[in-house]
Amino acid sequence: GYSMARAFLISSADKAIESVELIDLKEVAALVGFETIESDDIGNGVDRLFFDEECFIRGASGRFQIDKLIPVAGKGVVVGVSADGVTLTDVSVNRDELLDRTRFE
Repeated sequence: GYSMARAFLISSADKAIESVELIDLKEVAALVGFETIESDDIGNGVDRLFFDEECFIRGASGRFQIDKLIPVAGKGVVVGVSADGVTLTDVSVNRDELLDRTRFE
């Protein structure tokens, strides 16, 4: 009985934010493209940005930055995470707000 969580995939190469649906952290890693995922709270206590912690070593093309969080190269996933830190929940930020807060380089 897994439920899908709504999330956003941010792609620095495409300078795009698209809606996706995920079940678990394995799927987050699959979208980011690597197993070495790290995450940061994006400031509302619910949503976290998941990214490849070695993204700069890999030399992924392009980068993006949400607010003042560390810049990320390649792809990132923004999704809600419940208190256990493992269960994914629907992203609470909306796409327009996320676009406003994301700078592509």
